[in-house]
Amino acid sequence: MRNEEKAQMCDATMFYLITFAHSIKKIYMKLLEGKVAIVTGASRGIGEAIALKLAEHGASIAFTYVSSDEKAKALEERLQGLGVNAKAYKSNAGVYAECEAMVNAAITEFGTIDVCVNNAGISKDNLLLRMTPEQWDDVMTTNLKSVFNMTKQVIKPMMKARKGSIINMSSIIGIRGNAGQSSYAASKAGIIGFTKSMAHEVSSRNIRCNAIAPGFVETDMTHYLKEGEASTAFLQKIPLGRFAKAEEVADTTLYLASDMSSYITGQVISVCGGLNI
Repeated sequence: MRNEEKAQMCDATMFYLITFAHSIKKIYMKLLEGKVAIVTGASRGIGEAIALKLAEHGASIAFTYVSSDEKAKALEERLQGLGVNAKAYKSNAGVYAECEAMVNAAITEFGTIDVCVNNAGISKDNLLLRMTPEQWDDVMTTNLKSVFNMTKQVIKPMMKARKGSIINMSSIIGIRGNAGQSSYAASKAGIIGFTKSMAHEVSSRNIRCNAIAPGFVETDMTHYLKEGEASTAFLQKIPLGRFAKAEEVADTTLYLASDMSSYITGQVISVCGGLNI
């Protein structure tokens, strides 16, 4: 074979390989094409990473926030820049009436709800002897009652469509417990019980309900864990020897949101670097 023919064959092979790679990438990037997802508490940290990840895979995004209009607007524009429809809603997931209004507005805007990620959460760590009733109630309302509020709203359109995926953000602390975090642990453990119960209730309508239990994740809520001796102590407890990135929790969320997990419901997936071994 002449050198010219060999070169042409190499060029043709390279062309087909590049075309194939682009096709695979296109398929992979459209795991949620045509779907609509709600993400609560998405203006920062894990919620922001989840909203971006789902949008990268084709989902239209309705997300909630409670404080910074500027951050919410910036995220809305980033999501729209990914080629999907996106809208921010200033809504407190811990308030039932606000959840009802938000979901109704999202259905009007997007037409349906395929995925709901209940991510809104806070921590007000304190030893029980020093914890006030107000601190306890704040954590329970934001972390646990919000899951009830949102789930009660989104299962209505999901049951009508006979499909859907609900993903609740629990925590490794809800499984293991931790000194000084009794309110946080109780709220996150409650989410696990709620998730398993909902899986029993809605599975007959092809609605799946799962929970994710992150370990220590690099966010602005956990920055203090990376400072000084505390950082070394925490890292020694993690078999993988590092903190998780918010994107790694988002990857698990994508899996549970997509049809790749179509036979998974009522489960708790720990994204904890081995803390739950």
